[in-house]
Amino acid sequence: MSVSPPQNKIWWNEPVPTSELIWVIIAFVWGLIMFFMMIYWHVYGEQNLSNEAYRITAEDFSAKTEAMVEKYQVREESGYPVVRPPPGDDIYLIARLWQWWPILELEKGQTYRLHLSSMDWLHGFSLQPVNINLQIHPDYEMVVTITPTTSGEFGIVCNEYCGIGHHTMTGRMYVVDNEGT
Repeated sequence: MSVSPPQNKIWWNEPVPTSELIWVIIAFVWGLIMFFMMIYWHVYGEQNLSNEAYRITAEDFSAKTEAMVEKYQVREESGYPVVRPPPGDDIYLIARLWQWWPILELEKGQTYRLHLSSMDWLHGFSLQPVNINLQIHPDYEMVVTITPTTSGEFGIVCNEYCGIGHHTMTGRMYVVDNEGT
């Protein structure tokens, strides 16, 4: 029996009881099933975003974002620029203590490449109520292809503790119908 120590000090020569072999086989088969289910759900489960990450300096990412704001700003809300880039374009969003900058306005049903980076600490990008969650690291540019399917106002929340003002780190993203409403 396996619960008691082996009679013989060379335990690997002792026969394995059938009940143990059955449990080892069940555990091995279950592990294989779970491994292949992870691959299956990544491809067909539509729950994991495919993304890319590149090294970038904060200065370079900030320059790209400011160029986008300068080119596509449509209005200002509470001191933040609201940008509406054309469909299919690259869009940039900066995470920094304790804000998301700028506010994005996207078209429903159109595809964009969303570039995210942090200027200072690790931040979490959580798009609510859609429940998209990503970690945004400094010196890395996270790129996610998104296609909004619902119009409305969406909240962006930092879900990685980033300091004393963490609870105030919120942002907005608007998705409008193709007619602009």
